[in-house]
Amino acid sequence: MVFNNHTQFTEEPGLYSCFTSLVGTKHRTIKMAMVSQFLGQLSLNAATVDPTYPALVPFKDFDPGTDAARIETAIKTKGVDESTIIDILTKRTYSQRREIAFAYEKRAKKEMIPALKDALSGSLESVILGLMKSTAQYDASVIKGSIKGLGTDEETLIEIVCSRSKAEMLEIKRVYKELFKKDLDKDVAGDTSGNFAKLLLALVEGQRADPSSIVDYQKIDDDARALYEAGVKRKGTDVACWISILSERSAPHLQKVFQKYKSYSPYDMQESIRKEVKGDLEKSFLTLVDCLENKQLYFASRLNDAMKCKGAKEKVLTRIMVSRCEVDLRKIRGEYKTQYGESLHKTIFEHTKGDYQRALLSLCGGDD
Repeated sequence: MVFNNHTQFTEEPGLYSCFTSLVGTKHRTIKMAMVSQFLGQLSLNAATVDPTYPALVPFKDFDPGTDAARIETAIKTKGVDESTIIDILTKRTYSQRREIAFAYEKRAKKEMIPALKDALSGSLESVILGLMKSTAQYDASVIKGSIKGLGTDEETLIEIVCSRSKAEMLEIKRVYKELFKKDLDKDVAGDTSGNFAKLLLALVEGQRADPSSIVDYQKIDDDARALYEAGVKRKGTDVACWISILSERSAPHLQKVFQKYKSYSPYDMQESIRKEVKGDLEKSFLTLVDCLENKQLYFASRLNDAMKCKGAKEKVLTRIMVSRCEVDLRKIRGEYKTQYGESLHKTIFEHTKGDYQRALLSLCGGDD
């Protein structure tokens, strides 16, 4: 079936007659009701797809062959021409970078990623090699890196798992299996424990409901009261109840639940979490609630903390800039400017330097 931008039927041969044959020409009312219901279902399905606000968009007049030749020359140059590599790869989307890699391999008779790895180092290498992965591949690799070996990087694990949408999480799971031949949920379960593990696994399973066009005020009230009664109102916390509601309800529904919650509790949801749980579970719940309320503001705050704390956390900065540049970095920039009174571009310029700075500024895009 083909639809135009206004979700109406086009003049595709046989489409309208298909509905006619189903219900007959004498039952126009029934037929139109079916069509309306069908179109209504389409609008509901469309609403489940998260909008994107990429800072990095497809490069116009793209020529993978020319880009591949320039990168080959940049790598072979004595001392390596990092500027050319940055100018090309931070201004192309993942699909375009992949085409460049194919063209490079055809031209140079060797793979581009190992060549880049040999040519680059440090923080710039992390950015460029990260960009050579799809967003889901990058997230899957970051998760793998956070749980392999001795000790777990809980901060990174929490950031990724608690901030990704249902669709993003399901794609990460698929890619994780493809890359590492292991199930993500089993790896997470094997590296975490207790209620912290239960919350992460609930999110990894991707059971969150899709947004609905119907606002269920009774369910909003029931969930708000249940969260209050499972926490602040009682001695001890019914963590299972919190996990169930916060991992299974849709984001728009939970935003209304958090507002309604204030009519039951003397504290907002974040304050209640701080009073009721501690450690990694507290950090996870807080991240989850922050992202459900305003994901881009959460990332803006993470970026600000990473740059302005003593000893800039380049891993956090790199991770967010690389993973969100083709997703919602443009909106993160807007939230950053509103929250902190200066542009993300300016802050990156002030707290980074050299080729790493140049790469991040290019990914950031405009100076709002």
